[in-house]
Amino acid sequence: MKHPLLTTLATLLVALSSTFFSSCVSLKEYESLQSQYSQAVKGWNVTKQELQELREENAELVRQGQAMTVALSDMSAARSECEATVTAINRSYAALQLRYDTTVENYMQQLTGKNRDLSKANKMLAQRTRELNEKEVAFQAREKNMLAQQKQLEEQQALMEQNQRAVSDALQAKQKELETLRLAVSQALVGFADKGLDVDIKDGKVYVSVADKLLFASGSWQVSTQGVQAIKSLAKVLEENTDLNIMVEGHTDNDVFRGSGAVADNWDLSVMRATAIVKLLLKQGPRINPSRVEAAGHAEYSPRVPNNSAANKASNRRTEIILTPRLNDIIKMVGQ
Repeated sequence: MKHPLLTTLATLLVALSSTFFSSCVSLKEYESLQSQYSQAVKGWNVTKQELQELREENAELVRQGQAMTVALSDMSAARSECEATVTAINRSYAALQLRYDTTVENYMQQLTGKNRDLSKANKMLAQRTRELNEKEVAFQAREKNMLAQQKQLEEQQALMEQNQRAVSDALQAKQKELETLRLAVSQALVGFADKGLDVDIKDGKVYVSVADKLLFASGSWQVSTQGVQAIKSLAKVLEENTDLNIMVEGHTDNDVFRGSGAVADNWDLSVMRATAIVKLLLKQGPRINPSRVEAAGHAEYSPRVPNNSAANKASNRRTEIILTPRLNDIIKMVGQ
């Protein structure tokens, strides 16, 4: 049976990949439509139960009608027997005529009452039969409508699954691209690996983390000679990968920096260092689109490890170059 709430199920959208896009709107809409569909099925089952109860009640009324018909037949037979008895009594006992007439009159009254009851039961049965037929028609119409919407839902679900597979394939392809990029960056910077530089993949991004000792002198934002060489090698790789967003982040430890002029504290120092790396990247990689590059300073407020030892502080003094692939095509697929 088709519950009216199921009419909203036609708007069910695409389910998204549970591992990468769990907050997508289309998944929410899909989950809402699934909930409404479950409620409709419950309504359908209730109506089917009501229909079964009406059928059982109808069967009981039919049995009662049959019983009344048998009772009427029995009464008719009794009447014939009474009439034969009265005839015999009339021939033998004329004095009993009055008693016979009274008995017949009482019997006729009872018979009339039974006939009225039977007529009332027949009318009730006819009414229940009409109601049952109307419910049968409504049930068939709702069932047909529900089947049509169920088919539409199945088609939409098939499209969702197809789109989900496409998104998953695209994400796997992006992951392979990230690994290829990581290898390319690692290869380009292999000569600096033992000087405080490492390359990792995290959260779908390639992180190039460079210790300050490789790039800057203490308290300075001027890039060192070997730092220039490292950035130059990295810039050549980034020129070949045009579908990346590049974020350069400067980080310090929590030692107080007392500078002068425009660079007065760790905030200023981290920003100036990030900006210096951005400018150097663009200089050494002229084909890098500046619109893809951002600079940010975090001062001491995004440490890798607690600033509770000289080694930890050295680890926190770093510049991170974060390479993020553009996911426009995947996002577009998710929005379909």
